[in-house]
Amino acid sequence: MAPATSRKSVPKDRFPTLFATLKAQTYHDPSTRGPGSHTIRTIAWNPTGHLIATGSADRTLRIWNPEKPQVKNSTELRGHAGAIERVAWNPTKEAELASVSSDGTCRFWDVRTRACIATISLGGEGLTVVWASDGSLALAGRKDDTLIPIYLSPDSPPIAGNPLSQSLQTNQAIFNPVGPPTTLLLTTGDGSVKICSWPPPPPTVAAANSNPPNHNPVVSPSRSSTPAPSSSSTSLQTIHTLHAHTSACVSLALSPTSRYLAIGGSDALISLYDTHDWICRRTLSSLSGSVKTVSFSWDGSYVIGGSDEGTGIDIAHAETGEIVARIETSAPAPCVSWHPNGKYWIAYSGDPGGLKIVGAAGGGM
Repeated sequence: MAPATSRKSVPKDRFPTLFATLKAQTYHDPSTRGPGSHTIRTIAWNPTGHLIATGSADRTLRIWNPEKPQVKNSTELRGHAGAIERVAWNPTKEAELASVSSDGTCRFWDVRTRACIATISLGGEGLTVVWASDGSLALAGRKDDTLIPIYLSPDSPPIAGNPLSQSLQTNQAIFNPVGPPTTLLLTTGDGSVKICSWPPPPPTVAAANSNPPNHNPVVSPSRSSTPAPSSSSTSLQTIHTLHAHTSACVSLALSPTSRYLAIGGSDALISLYDTHDWICRRTLSSLSGSVKTVSFSWDGSYVIGGSDEGTGIDIAHAETGEIVARIETSAPAPCVSWHPNGKYWIAYSGDPGGLKIVGAAGGGM
């Protein structure tokens, strides 16, 4: 039985002792046929933390119940014809999931019924997907550094908007954490993070008007679910640039309190920026390779990074940068994610047995 949810933050001086009591649970997928056959490429908790999704290189998309590790209690979602590159839950609905794949589609799922409720053609291989905090928009990214906004409404199917072609390598994106989307943050291949206004100007006026509109996009019912041609003049407008790393920025995450922005780079560093003045307060340097994922604990007190090089996951105190605990792993753990809702559980990929969640098997924290 999983420990009861506790919403009281654990201070830095007590964290090492209490975290050491947590026990890890492995979730073995029967799709595994040998080393590398079932590489987990993405993991994501749903908003309540009652479910966790994994997407794999072998096209397996599975929903796990953290408290019931047997595969018979999981749900497999079938439909993608290529590797699952990214999964993301609608922050306003605990059972709606978006997934992007190298098959060139973004799919939306109702995990209660296992039904794919919509499929959007991206016009190229998918790489990433992120939701606006109000659930009105999902933004999918292609491997050719083109972003596809997908507008959602309770009364109509998802609708793809005009493609947003980026001049730099674009690995990940996040929207402002509260309310309708007004700001978009993008990692880039030149080591910077672009802070852009949202929505972008309409294609017909983007070239002539440099001032972004101050309202949410109105989605016409006549829009097709296939993206418009890439020759559209629609473009994002940068309002600030963070020169965060000396090489490509790969991952980013806002703390739940919105106090810090964590940026992971291909230089094996995590930089923590204060969002009040956009100054880098500290840099974490314990990783061995490119930082593929970064994640904050539910209270914003602690931060971790995942890499496809080296072993072990170091847990750092966000306010001081001090390493307060470490998870020993037998292989690199590129995907890491804290439980979102009051528990200091950590899910990670890379273990030969499958998905692993520290805390799901019990403990005194």
